[in-house]
Amino acid sequence: MSTVKKTKSTGKKPVKAPKGPAAVALNADKATSGGITADDLGVENNDQAPGVRRRDFIHIATVSFAGVGAAAVAMPLVSQMSASADVLALASIEVDVAAIQTGQSIKTSWRKQPVFIRNLTPAEVEEANKVDVGGLRDPQTLADRTKPGKENWLITLGVCTHLGCVPLGAAAGEVKGEYGGYFCPCHGSHYDTAARIRKGPAPTNLVVPEFAFISDTVVKIG
Repeated sequence: MSTVKKTKSTGKKPVKAPKGPAAVALNADKATSGGITADDLGVENNDQAPGVRRRDFIHIATVSFAGVGAAAVAMPLVSQMSASADVLALASIEVDVAAIQTGQSIKTSWRKQPVFIRNLTPAEVEEANKVDVGGLRDPQTLADRTKPGKENWLITLGVCTHLGCVPLGAAAGEVKGEYGGYFCPCHGSHYDTAARIRKGPAPTNLVVPEFAFISDTVVKIG
């Protein structure tokens, strides 16, 4: 008769082996989430879809952190896009025109662009006013381009509207073109005494910037 040997119990519960892929997923999730487990979060874990809800949480957390990171990066960019103090100071300039005699003009700079300020003679004003506006490429009267009571002061950007060249005619001795205003030698655009395009490829008149007289002799541009 055979005998059966009894083994002594150690009192320790047997260690259960990890359940294959479920255990691997749990360890991976735990490592990714910084040690936070589904049990810590109160997330249900059943035998049918182990780890699914943990992965959803990790995905949401990752997207959230990414959004916060993007916002942190965007803040310095927005700050850099804000106008600096020196740029704001150049948003407008004040020019004393008291020294500009009748028939003279000067060049100045505003927002890194040349500006022509011209004190028209009575003859130049008359010449501009007698032009048939209906026949102009870019119809504007002299009054449209100057301020009431200051029709002799013509202020324009010194930039040809064809390809951005700087026309002649503002400085003493420069060619003023066939119409007594400004002439762009690059492609042959001629402007009259109101700086309106009369001949050549330029599509529009010289641009009149925003300006206002803040006194009888000081003009603010911009």
